[in-house]
Amino acid sequence: MADRAGTAAGGGRQGLRLPRLTPRRTPLTSIALRLGLALLLLLVNWGLVLLESDQYTDNADGHVSVIDALYYTTVTLSTTGYGDITPVTEQARLVNALVVTPMRLMFVIILVGTTLSALTERSRTEIRVHRWKARMRDHVVVLGYGTKGRNAVRALRLRHHPADRIVVVEADAAAAARASSDGYAVVIGSATHKSVLAEAQVERARTAIIALDRDDTAVLAALTLRRVAPHVTVLASSRESATAELLRESGAASVVVSSETAGRLLGLATDSPDAVSVVEDLLSFGSGLDLDERAVEPSEVGRPPHSCGVPVVGVWRGGRMLRYSDPSIGSLQPADRILYVASREDPQPPR
Repeated sequence: MADRAGTAAGGGRQGLRLPRLTPRRTPLTSIALRLGLALLLLLVNWGLVLLESDQYTDNADGHVSVIDALYYTTVTLSTTGYGDITPVTEQARLVNALVVTPMRLMFVIILVGTTLSALTERSRTEIRVHRWKARMRDHVVVLGYGTKGRNAVRALRLRHHPADRIVVVEADAAAAARASSDGYAVVIGSATHKSVLAEAQVERARTAIIALDRDDTAVLAALTLRRVAPHVTVLASSRESATAELLRESGAASVVVSSETAGRLLGLATDSPDAVSVVEDLLSFGSGLDLDERAVEPSEVGRPPHSCGVPVVGVWRGGRMLRYSDPSIGSLQPADRILYVASREDPQPPR
């Protein structure tokens, strides 16, 4: 499963992976290009020596063969230069000075540049990671990037949550690579390990979303979150309602029971298929009907919820959600927040 917690699959090592700033060649491609250019320089130099072989002398027998030319090329480009084969005419020496010497410098630069590039890339990555950790706060940590995790991230983006304030924790190498290619910072490792959660800077996060595939792993992740970051708001998903209770006891503020919810929708669709369509519309952010929340405006204080000009389905008051039909709502209070149905086609009330 793509969103299970555990040891990174495929031998992938644990650690933080930041999204690439710009599309870049893979390391193997970069090395292959450098080696190809070095080989091209060697072949060109070899060809020049072969063309002017009669203008070179070999201290051994005075004749420069094909193998001698290759030998001279390799020791020349590598700046070794034993002196046993040398150009004897002015033309050959001029070609050596104006053509071969720059090629020799280019060859050395390519070899040294490959090493420097690797060191520079490592330093650049360390600097980026250090800066990322220093500025990362009030972000959202998503545990798991399978079907649930990807859709949770998609909903965040549709709500205009910045991509650089989303961190994915994923144990599966393929899912982690997908999250990275989607432009999100990824911590590769088990969501149940304190060190992995600490790498995701969860202690400075605003919210943690548990979107793991296994319920037992989700509960363990919730308990670990409670120990590492007790102040962070935890939202979780589970397959069974029994696990939902454990997740709430473990500190989850809200739990979505995916399998049972899907079953109830299937049962509802038997007699009321149109009602299921409305529920699906409400769950699909960014188009059609959306559930939204906002603070009560000063002009609405002291008035009943139905006078807000939008279909109010609930009022959040004193840490409790009161349904629209609850008689205890009475009139709206200054600290209330209303949960209402909004339509993308309709003008949105001010927040």
